[in-house]
Amino acid sequence: MANLKDIQRQIKSVSNTQKTTRAMKLVSTAKLRRAEELAKRSRLYAQKMNQVIAEIAGRIECNKIGGLENRCFTEIENPKMVDIIFVTADKGLCGGFNIQTIKAVNKLLKEYKEKNVKVRLRGIGKKGIEYFKYNEVEMFDTVVNLSSKPDKTRSDDFIITSIEDYKEGKTDAIHIVYNGYKNMITQELHVNKVLPVDVKDFDCEKVQSKSMMEVEAEDEEKMLDSLVEKYVNYNMYYSLIDSVAAEHSARMQAMDTATNNAKEMVKSLNVQFNKARQAAITTELIEIISGVESMK
Repeated sequence: MANLKDIQRQIKSVSNTQKTTRAMKLVSTAKLRRAEELAKRSRLYAQKMNQVIAEIAGRIECNKIGGLENRCFTEIENPKMVDIIFVTADKGLCGGFNIQTIKAVNKLLKEYKEKNVKVRLRGIGKKGIEYFKYNEVEMFDTVVNLSSKPDKTRSDDFIITSIEDYKEGKTDAIHIVYNGYKNMITQELHVNKVLPVDVKDFDCEKVQSKSMMEVEAEDEEKMLDSLVEKYVNYNMYYSLIDSVAAEHSARMQAMDTATNNAKEMVKSLNVQFNKARQAAITTELIEIISGVESMK
């Protein structure tokens, strides 16, 4: 039977852990409410931005003989170099939140390796960066303290190199991989190819019949160049906002599970303590009775 002091020490330790995990859950819940609201507002803007750029590109694709010539809307059949940008958390204790993104990145890396395509891996978030450095995967660029505190200016500064290199033909695709917010209990993995923009499934008849947008022919390419940068910039920024909301959601669940487990463990240790104490009392009584009997 375990020593009573050892059991008491374990109960105290687990109880302190339970207080910590409960506090962390409350903090994550409060942060989630703010992040969730921002993510919802940003999602609407991102959807409208994607809709506008797809409509303009679709109109040009449908109206031009030979289709759209802008490189940002042209699928490269045999890519030689691609950028993969991933977003993970700067902190742990959030369940499988980070590992889901890491698995998706590893899958992309494997697919491109099999096709003999070179990859420039660009990382946001301490946990993902540490993982790939530990596994000796070459990183082209990294940044920390951005996924935990999304900032539009820093986000634009980080992604601009990928945009410029793509336009200059140094790379042939840009992927953004992150774990996004779906609801309070669910995160949704996103593997988005932001460049080139996919317009191959655009419905030309729908464009002609339903579109209210009128763009002068000489302004089309200029407008597209301006919109492409805004489109990629905002997709990068939105992925950070969506990711931080999902991170708080995942941490809230992880800390709730840890708190419940600690609670159950305290119960189990209390039962163990009571049994040990009862055994000690029984032993003492037997020794006293035995002593009395031996004196008769």
